[in-house]
Amino acid sequence: MTEITDTNDILPEAVRRFVLEWGNLGERWGVNRSVSQIHALLYASKKPLAAEEIADVLGIARSNVSNSLRELQSWNIIRSVPILGDRRTFYTAETDLWNLVSRIAAGRKARELDPAAEALRECVEMTRDDQNVDPVVQLRLREMLDFVDRLSRWYDQMIALPRSKITTLMKLGGGIARLLDRSGKRGRDPS
Repeated sequence: MTEITDTNDILPEAVRRFVLEWGNLGERWGVNRSVSQIHALLYASKKPLAAEEIADVLGIARSNVSNSLRELQSWNIIRSVPILGDRRTFYTAETDLWNLVSRIAAGRKARELDPAAEALRECVEMTRDDQNVDPVVQLRLREMLDFVDRLSRWYDQMIALPRSKITTLMKLGGGIARLLDRSGKRGRDPS
């Protein structure tokens, strides 16, 4: 069960709603609901929480909490912290949004984009010597590989930029397209 139990006395309604919605959103992104809810709970918590507390608040099995915590640690978006005088392990979430998004993006690239590119490279290579593969299919595979490679290079370039430049790019938004349109017109030969 991944629905928050009767926790009105434990969690403010806004936090309860955030945890539930983050869990739903995580599912849409292909992340287990419990994992997403635990992340949201830790993100919204002022203090580190022990696994037992997380299980009680969310109403989920302790084993599910343990597995979810390991997954969140593998993404490097939560960490364990010691609490003086308590032998239990406590957990806290990364709260710097830039770090959080960067780590999630890096994890998704490593788990999804990089293996996709490798598989596409192998498929494209296999089609080179296979006369049974239609040229249209070969072209489509090459185009898909090109797209994935471009996306990967774009990610690498963006992640290397300082926060201030990324913030500026975000603020410019669609203005970048207009700027590119204008610069393209200036560079054309009027004849």
